[in-house]
Amino acid sequence: MIKNLFLPIIAVAAFIIFVGLLVQGKIGNLKNISSPNNSKLTEPGPSLIKIEDKEVKVEIAKTPEERQKGLGGRTSLDQDSGMLFVFNTKVKPSFWMKDTKISLDFIWIRDGKIVGIDKNVQPQPNASDSELKLYPAPEPVDFVLEVNGGFSDKNGIKVGQSLSGLEQP
Repeated sequence: MIKNLFLPIIAVAAFIIFVGLLVQGKIGNLKNISSPNNSKLTEPGPSLIKIEDKEVKVEIAKTPEERQKGLGGRTSLDQDSGMLFVFNTKVKPSFWMKDTKISLDFIWIRDGKIVGIDKNVQPQPNASDSELKLYPAPEPVDFVLEVNGGFSDKNGIKVGQSLSGLEQP
């Protein structure tokens, strides 16, 4: 009798554990699952994009709050990684180095091609908001990639090169 009850209980417990792990994103991929109260059950992890044949692991900044914070407060950035700023329409944003502690390259992207690069932009540690230098896009863009200062020169990244793996808004 105990044997007949034990197997179904184990099966139900295993199913509950499996569903719990799946929902937490620890197994499988639930990017497209939605519920009425929560359109995303898992937080997106870093994505990979390519500039020609160079892979870059990126965090995505889509919302105005994420874009405003950017890499501010970071004391380091892994080699071959960065932050990709995603805009729903083509815009001509200006970036600054508010609270940024590391030098960066700003790579301006339009329609999957690099249209400009601001290289080795330096932190401005004691500058007030009004004193911070602004770095405007050279033309309307739909993405901006921030990487470690010197990344572009080190990897031969140039205006006109194509990117793949860009997340669509």
